[in-house]
Amino acid sequence: MTNTAHQAQRAQDEKAVGWSEFAGAEPVLAERVERRFGAYRHHVLATLRADGSPRLTGLEADFRHGELWLGMMPGSRKALDLRRDPRFALHANPGPGTDMADGDTRIAGRAVEITDAEALARYSAEVETPLPFHLFRAELTEVVRVSVDDPHIVLETWRPGGPVRTVRRGDDDVPPTVG
Repeated sequence: MTNTAHQAQRAQDEKAVGWSEFAGAEPVLAERVERRFGAYRHHVLATLRADGSPRLTGLEADFRHGELWLGMMPGSRKALDLRRDPRFALHANPGPGTDMADGDTRIAGRAVEITDAEALARYSAEVETPLPFHLFRAELTEVVRVSVDDPHIVLETWRPGGPVRTVRRGDDDVPPTVG
């Protein structure tokens, strides 16, 4: 088995949950993350190329029916990457300026391709996007939000099976606090 195949197998063994399970467990963080992604239409998706190197591409993320959906043009490189190795990271568009008003948000997980023709047709009708396209449902392995609560940088991290872990960092003279 190649190194990439080993990595893909490890990713499949890692616990992952759908958006609704995350939102049910951590509704406050889920609402903040969804609001951040909703602020702008285009975001950045990271996938893995066949050689294991990262590929960054634009993507529209869609929260609908308790799930996070990733839609892509037919035959796109990012869709082919996810078919081969489902691991991804999705970074919310930070918007203009440097104020980070709603925080810096990213999601990691695995993408599960939806191939059922009826499900694709329903989704296509709802979002008014013509077929064909690739549609993936996100299964989350990590959600991270970084925000500023002056004078601190606040790092919130969630992984399946655990609570949100919050670290507040000040300057180098004050050690971080974990809550």
